[in-house]
Amino acid sequence: MLDPRRLRILHRLAEHGTVAAAAESLHLTGPAVSQHLAALEREAGTPLLEKQGRGLVLTPAGRLLVSHAEVILDDLSSAESALASFTARGTGTVRVAAFPSAARCLVPPAWVALRDAPEPVALRLVEHEPEESLTALARREVDIAVAHSYSLLPRALPTRCDERWLMDDPVLLAVPSSVAGARGLAPGQPAGLADFRTDAWLVPGRTESCHEMIQRACGAAGFVPDAVAEATDFAVLTALVAAGAGVALVPRMALPDGVEGPGVDGPGGEGPGGEQPGGDGRHGQGLVSLHPLVQPVVRRVSALTRTGVTRRPDIAHALDALANAALANAAHPPTTI
Repeated sequence: MLDPRRLRILHRLAEHGTVAAAAESLHLTGPAVSQHLAALEREAGTPLLEKQGRGLVLTPAGRLLVSHAEVILDDLSSAESALASFTARGTGTVRVAAFPSAARCLVPPAWVALRDAPEPVALRLVEHEPEESLTALARREVDIAVAHSYSLLPRALPTRCDERWLMDDPVLLAVPSSVAGARGLAPGQPAGLADFRTDAWLVPGRTESCHEMIQRACGAAGFVPDAVAEATDFAVLTALVAAGAGVALVPRMALPDGVEGPGVDGPGGEGPGGEQPGGDGRHGQGLVSLHPLVQPVVRRVSALTRTGVTRRPDIAHALDALANAALANAAHPPTTI
């Protein structure tokens, strides 16, 4: 009979590529991993690995077994979740990966709610961009991945994953207040990107999905943005807008503290958060004027879990806490603290 513990080791080897990396992820020694893999080959009755250069690769039988191991390990996880649900144990530790603005805006209130619950749940957080968090989820390094995808740049749902929608985060155009005033653009008034085709643009780094979102949004408006600055931190981009360096597209939740965002429906609108006083955000020594887009772009924020694990009470409670934090953020987006 195949040992599930050894199947897990084979699966980690397939994910990480080397015995050393698999051993580190499992908190085992390299020799221990090698011994378990040798024992698994004896149980399987056929070679699962073969040498290639100085490393090991899976044989066809090994690849077949890894594909079954994914299903078996997920089923074991589901069984553990069902048992935890049956015994109604609400306490536990839940590992969460979240992109920076979600880690800043959603995780702290969820952390407090779970810590102060009658049956407390402990959170462990690692900050990851969406691709990294989904990889960590697939490798079972985290239990929940809080990720995003843009309406202009949808992301395929990984196999054997469940998705819980948390919120739609509107993308705003950040403009120096002096520029907005000179063009008669009132704070919170919807703006068309085509009107800013000749402006200097401040954009995220090329490796970020936000960079591609801006390229597509501007492309749909009929122009290629003239990028004069690239930065991975939206706080940097917003500070540059305040300094008059150019304009930028910024998801509302990514706005730094001290910058206020208008409701997505503009002045007097009924969108999430309504209109914030004035619609201008003070940042550094300048002013930033924020505007929803005439052609809206939103960032869909979701919590992803491996299929079946939501029956674990602690994970279910953590998802509820994140959903409540997202609801509160959409209704009352943070401004100055």
